[in-house]
Amino acid sequence: MRYFYKKPDDWVSAGKVYRCDHPKYNQCTLYLDEGRGLAIIQERFSPDTKTRRWSSVDPWLAGDIFFHEDFPEFFDEHAEEADENGLYPTFPVRTVMWMLRMKPLKKEFWEE
Repeated sequence: MRYFYKKPDDWVSAGKVYRCDHPKYNQCTLYLDEGRGLAIIQERFSPDTKTRRWSSVDPWLAGDIFFHEDFPEFFDEHAEEADENGLYPTFPVRTVMWMLRMKPLKKEFWEE
């Protein structure tokens, strides 16, 4: 039986919503430390237009990622200073969860 990550009853948010001019998204969850940053994005679905887009991570999940015991090492390995366009290294939330060995989010019907 497969177990999925579920929203906890009590949660603390972390990171900040960062608005930028990236070609694939215009909003992400950004973790910053001493000038270095790491952007994490989550795929969303609009039932009205039947389109997908990338956006910031759910606040409850952003906190759980940040407070995960392996996150400091992950951050040190992948975080960099912003480039000339103000963009930081970006990872999809599912990739981050996999790299941190967290339970996966349940796959939605619209995800590939």
